Amino acid sequence: MTYESMIAETIKIKGYNGDPINAYAARPMGAGPFPGVVLIHHLPGWDETYREFTRRFAHHGYAAISHNLYDRIGYGPSDDVAAKARAQGGVSDNQMVGDTEGAVQWLRSQPWSNEKVGLIGSCSGGRQAFLYACKRDDIDCVVDLWGGRVVQDEDDRPEKQPVQPIDMTAELSCPLLGIFGNDDRAPNVEQVNQHEEQLKKYGKDFGRNPVGTGAFKFDTWKSNEAVIVSRNDGHWEGKAGTEAVIFRPITDGNTRVAEMLSGGIDMMVEVPPTSLAKFSGNN
Repeated sequence: MTYESMIAETIKIKGYNGDPINAYAARPMGAGPFPGVVLIHHLPGWDETYREFTRRFAHHGYAAISHNLYDRIGYGPSDDVAAKARAQGGVSDNQMVGDTEGAVQWLRSQPWSNEKVGLIGSCSGGRQAFLYACKRDDIDCVVDLWGGRVVQDEDDRPEKQPVQPIDMTAELSCPLLGIFGNDDRAPNVEQVNQHEEQLKKYGKDFGRNPVGTGAFKFDTWKSNEAVIVSRNDGHWEGKAGTEAVIFRPITDGNTRVAEMLSGGIDMMVEVPPTSLAKFSGNN
């Protein structure tokens, strides 16, 4: 079994205006190099959930950091601190950008960094992650997990968040992955569709820019035919045993079975129940 270990600790970084703020960092033990991930916490605050997220990224081979946007508000139970933050109108967009920039710069400056840094946020952090990617060009990709208020109503332009992020779409500086729910209220389906239209309007090649820093890296996308990923020889755990993997979308169950039996594919999902007997005792 492969030996596994990581280091996780609370550190100080320079945030907005040079203010020292707390952050939680985790990474695998060893020299690396490791890809980096900056996590922007959700509205409930810099809580145990985001510490666990940070450790989980480290478990999967990333150097991760989650910085405390509520650091200036005070300390105590995360629910109490989050309530104080809401009472103060939340965190200003300028402060968020400055604090997040500090986390990105800290990751990039470490000797075990592979100089690739992604940004991810959920809830209010999803909005902030997208906004950051429009205001700065120092990250390689961004993930918006159900970020509310990317689209803001006309009467929802408070002093601390005066510009809706959707109006910044033209300045998006890196690939974006957005994950949303059809039953969500913030953002709702209409707002997600508005976001999609803006991405297309500004030529962001919607849905056609896969990225990755795992054991395999994106190679080729043949629409409705195949996605090919090739071995990442620079992966921190070493080279994979296979040079490439080809994913083929075969929607018809009988065709999948025929391809599997003929040796056209090596693995398949969703075997039709009526075809299970064909694989009985098959090595």
